[in-house]
Amino acid sequence: MGGWNLIHFTGFILLSLLLLSETCLASVRRFGSINPGFEGAQWDWIDNNGLFLLCNQSVFGFGFVTTPQDVTLFLLVIIHMDSGKIVWTANRGSPVSNSDKFVFDDKGGVSLLKSGSVVWTIDTGGKTVSAMELHDSGNLALLGDDNGVVWQSFSHPTDTLLWNHDFQQGMKLESEPGSNNVSYILEIKSGDLILSAGFKTPQPYWSIGRESRKTIYKDGGEVTSASISENSWKFYDSSKVLLWLFFFSSNVDVNATWIAVLGNDGVISFSNLQNGDSNGLSATKIPGDSCSTPEACDAYFECSSDNKCLCPSGLSSYANCKSGIVTSCDPSKGSTELTSAGDGLYYSPLAFVSPSSRTNLEGCKSSCLGNCSCVALFYQSSTRNCYMFDRIGSFQNSDKDFSSYVKVLSDGGSGSGSGGSRSKKWFPYIVIVAISTVLLICGLLYVGYRYYRRKRNSPESPDSFWENLSGMPIRFSYKDLQTATNIFSNKLGQGGFGSVYEGVLQDGTRLAVKQLEGIGQGQKEFQAEVTTIGSIHHHHLVRLKAFCAEGTHRLLAYEYMANGSLDKWIFKKNNEESLLDWETRFNIALGTAKGLAYLHEDCDSKIIHCDIKPQNVLLDHNFHAKVSDFGLANNQGAEPCFHYTKRNSGVPCTGVDHKPPYIREK
Repeated sequence: MGGWNLIHFTGFILLSLLLLSETCLASVRRFGSINPGFEGAQWDWIDNNGLFLLCNQSVFGFGFVTTPQDVTLFLLVIIHMDSGKIVWTANRGSPVSNSDKFVFDDKGGVSLLKSGSVVWTIDTGGKTVSAMELHDSGNLALLGDDNGVVWQSFSHPTDTLLWNHDFQQGMKLESEPGSNNVSYILEIKSGDLILSAGFKTPQPYWSIGRESRKTIYKDGGEVTSASISENSWKFYDSSKVLLWLFFFSSNVDVNATWIAVLGNDGVISFSNLQNGDSNGLSATKIPGDSCSTPEACDAYFECSSDNKCLCPSGLSSYANCKSGIVTSCDPSKGSTELTSAGDGLYYSPLAFVSPSSRTNLEGCKSSCLGNCSCVALFYQSSTRNCYMFDRIGSFQNSDKDFSSYVKVLSDGGSGSGSGGSRSKKWFPYIVIVAISTVLLICGLLYVGYRYYRRKRNSPESPDSFWENLSGMPIRFSYKDLQTATNIFSNKLGQGGFGSVYEGVLQDGTRLAVKQLEGIGQGQKEFQAEVTTIGSIHHHHLVRLKAFCAEGTHRLLAYEYMANGSLDKWIFKKNNEESLLDWETRFNIALGTAKGLAYLHEDCDSKIIHCDIKPQNVLLDHNFHAKVSDFGLANNQGAEPCFHYTKRNSGVPCTGVDHKPPYIREK
């Protein structure tokens, strides 16, 4: 009778949840604006893809998105909803986890916290903030008490300019760092829009003033602002007089939504996001010549007109075209000299930087050798201009009258000088030491391997526990589950115990693989847990099919439930009708109650679930309910929930020596 009463009570609770599901949404996405006193983490808006604020017309969203490199890390961004294009990033270079919080506090302060520390914040200059708004233009703004703008993202762009974004003097675009850890910068300086490589000494390589493709409306003015409108980039002086136009498309559609993006290759490209077409790239790029960026190829290589990268003739004797290329600021590296890089070479920043001096070729070479930070020089015979650089990228092929020289080690790095003689003298000893070191390392590895084998096969070994235990679920290696889940790429969901990923075995069997995170377990607790959960079989309990216990990795592989968790079938989306009829709802509630009753009354290891909620009720392809997440231990400081003891005995059931969690609902 106790079991049936429990069934009735649980069924009543679940049916109440179903009826009240409209008002039980865990997170709500806001439209237009939010007010102070607002905070939350990515997992609070996981049902909204991490976005918590949309503009009124839902063109843009503000919230968390995953990084391209790691789906478990997140950036706080403004995103174009139709195309999925990120147009602004708050914490670029400092991603956070799904539990780290965005905070808009009661005093109007805005910050992003990572493990309690601030990784990004907005400086309001001490001004009072009454609201945060996301405009239909894609501009995120903080408003004061008088509704004036205190701060806006348009004044602090990252690598993207939106249509009708007024890019003014003092602002700058900066690309993501490229493969050589170099970023590129676009800014208005000295009355011109200039594109530079962000070396220690910035090197400009393009400007709108020198751009031959622009259309001139008024010559002689100084640029103070620029904006993208329709199919062109417009440039204005301080009086908002139009100076130049740069047409990047023949499409004159007034509704086109063009953006300009500064890539990590130093090239500005233009895309039309209209109708969600993020691939609507214009063929027009800045600069027009793909070899005109400092890093079109690796440093010291020559970029040819057909975009091939070749080693210049003067450096072809060096391995990889760069061995021995150095500065002379470290005397221990040996003496240096200048060698000709080859004929017909040019470097794009030469058109934008001032010469270091005016002299003859020998004077230019002497100046570079006397300046330890000089790595290369260019000399123009017609003007007698000498240009010295502390870092260079790739060369261009050119017919201009420049001579180019690169600083190298005097012996070319080959050991042919006095330094080479010393190297030859010590070479036999170096070989003996190297061989001895390798043999010693191999011996230590062998001894360690033998010790590991003995330890692994000893009766006290954790692995021997799994190998000697009969009736266990299948044990997989961590590599097996990495392969099955395609390196944990298809994430099904996130729970209190960790992330769940879809996996497929070689025989086609589908699994739901839970990667346990931060549960604070030792080996004995996990052994007891797998023993308990693996021995429980019931039609309305999710079955544990396999597990992994390898080093610090703890994974549980359950049977795959095609229709996911109950919560997505009972909470309405927009104005849609509920997706489940009453008969299906009743069967789900009854099945859930039967599963709980079995755990509480009928199984040998009596377990109180203590965390029953729609997210922990899973549905198979026939909408049969199965309870999940029973028996998991020590969840992040949760209060204990004890197993029942055997009736009339006072001792724990089946030797289970751990405590399942009691989870407080927020």
